[in-house]
Amino acid sequence: MKLEKITELPDTRRRRHYDDSCAAAHALDLIGERWALLVMRELYWGPKRFGAIKASLPGISANVLTQRLEGLEAAGVLIRRKLPPPSGAQVYELTEWGYESEPIFQALGRWAARSPSHDPTLPFSAASLLLSLRTMLSPERAACIDARIGFALGAERFVAHLAKGQIDIEPGPTEGADVVFAGPPPMIAAAIYGGQTLETLASEGALEISGDRALAERFVGLFPLPPKAVLPD
Repeated sequence: MKLEKITELPDTRRRRHYDDSCAAAHALDLIGERWALLVMRELYWGPKRFGAIKASLPGISANVLTQRLEGLEAAGVLIRRKLPPPSGAQVYELTEWGYESEPIFQALGRWAARSPSHDPTLPFSAASLLLSLRTMLSPERAACIDARIGFALGAERFVAHLAKGQIDIEPGPTEGADVVFAGPPPMIAAAIYGGQTLETLASEGALEISGDRALAERFVGLFPLPPKAVLPD
């Protein structure tokens, strides 16, 4: 059933602009407010309710989230919709143009991963994990793999299809996947980026792996991090 679009624009608060015709400056006018990019990140895998967005962004207040959603809607980056009856709940989702921002996240992610001060122990949402997979995948390492990888991340389910050195990810049931990772996103990230072995994480109860174990071991090695930047003395 089709979602019902909410057409009236919210009353947005006055914002400061750079008054600069550079397109990069205009981009910051649109999405440069604190939390704005992270709100967008949480919507990459489909519509979400206000509460679900807030739960995935530790530290954001309800008031600030409301402001960012209003600003992004006014800019045309996202829209509000109502779910069909009997729910009728309001959700937020990216517009087609909003989805086109993924390369921004990928470029920022690759660049910031080189920072010596990056702290990988901070909170890490499901959306963060999945975007990181699309960002850090090595096409060369994945070139000969054709497989479906399932992720059970709390109440959320996703399936990634690896083929021809690329990875596509969609929300959906994990049944039929060649291997399924079940656990909190930070624990899966610990295996992929943190050097933790699957055996150790599984034995500690931090991660469950079902299906092709050899594929699971191979999968976590497909996402090499770039070398850290050398800072001046």
